[in-house]
Amino acid sequence: MNNEMAETLVRTGPGAPMGNLMRRYWVPILLSSEVAESDGPPVRAHILGEKLLAFRNSDGKVGLIDEFCSHRGASLYFGRNEENGIRCAYHGLKFAIDGQCVDVPSAPQACKHMGIKAYPCIERAGMVWAYMGPKGKEPAAPAVEWCNLPPSHVFVSKRLQECNYLQAMEGGIDTSHVSYVHRFEVDEDPMHEGTKANEYIKADGNVIFEIESAPFGLTLYGRRNGEPDSYYWRVTQWLFPWFTLIPPFGDHALGGHVWVPIDDHQCWAWSVNFRPDRPLSEEERRHMHEGKGIHCPYVPGTFRPLANKDNDYLIDRRAQKEKRAYSGVFGIAMQDASLQESMGPVQDHAKEKLLPTDRAIVMARRMLYEAAIAMQDGATPPALDADAQRVRAAGVLLDRNVKPQEWAKTHLTGGLEQPVYSI
Repeated sequence: MNNEMAETLVRTGPGAPMGNLMRRYWVPILLSSEVAESDGPPVRAHILGEKLLAFRNSDGKVGLIDEFCSHRGASLYFGRNEENGIRCAYHGLKFAIDGQCVDVPSAPQACKHMGIKAYPCIERAGMVWAYMGPKGKEPAAPAVEWCNLPPSHVFVSKRLQECNYLQAMEGGIDTSHVSYVHRFEVDEDPMHEGTKANEYIKADGNVIFEIESAPFGLTLYGRRNGEPDSYYWRVTQWLFPWFTLIPPFGDHALGGHVWVPIDDHQCWAWSVNFRPDRPLSEEERRHMHEGKGIHCPYVPGTFRPLANKDNDYLIDRRAQKEKRAYSGVFGIAMQDASLQESMGPVQDHAKEKLLPTDRAIVMARRMLYEAAIAMQDGATPPALDADAQRVRAAGVLLDRNVKPQEWAKTHLTGGLEQPVYSI
């Protein structure tokens, strides 16, 4: 990847080509629970290089506005959330969730000139999403399967990842690493344990990919040896521009991620588990709250992982030597994040020497780059049709002469009413 392409892909602030592209989609901002209370405390939200403020007004609607008052630039975080607006604690200017200034005590006639930036918000899957692009071009609400399931069927967490979104997301696209960094953890983790899939993944680290472009992004067919007459196929998807889907292991929940830039050096890694067929059990939710599976425990009072770069991710060299943790880091989420953050805040892509297993990453980079460049010339961004997001990951054993694409046409199309396929 040349420097120009790399720079385009990793820069997501206001006015950057990739930042402009990402703003054309609904952007996950924060958990609904972070602004659960009407007229409750506002919450700072740093997204795509913008310092914003989220709050729930007296009518229960969530707003996302510029953090700073238009008068003298004081932070509205210190303001009063009351009577359907945020009132600046410095000179009393008041702003509604649409950014309009509704009161200037010292000069009421100035209201129409004092408005601030604001973005429309919706709530799905216990998350607040905002549209940060040009007015009048909002796409349909996201239709990824977990977005529209009953709350009882879904668990969502987020964690701070201290590196650029691209290298984090590429870990979600690349499933070949599962045979290595997670190979010991999966036998003990309650979201993965006791499944035949673990045996196939650990036995065959030479995964072979077949990649299909699709209206939503990419479908990855990852082939490993199964039984003597079969292959084990993991079918995963990357949904433009930042969703990844994870097949279930055995009877455990399906999973997915959303990788959202905070700025060019940090991102939010959203982690989702869900059951389309039934509510999550109390035991499943307990494990997820404890940070098992794709979730993690936090530094108390924050969304920063307890295992982080300042403590070397609590690496245990004895556990590494005893084959209890492949890299010495425990926790599936932090096994990935520790390696992705180890590349630096922004990876030096010019030094890469890619392998055949990186084909999907190369294709995703190209799709993002071409879309960002084309949009500068007035092209419509791809994958705005939310209905195209109605796809599901799968794990399946197929006879060695069966093409997975043909199997998928029958078993992974025709709506999400299909059975969940898992091994």
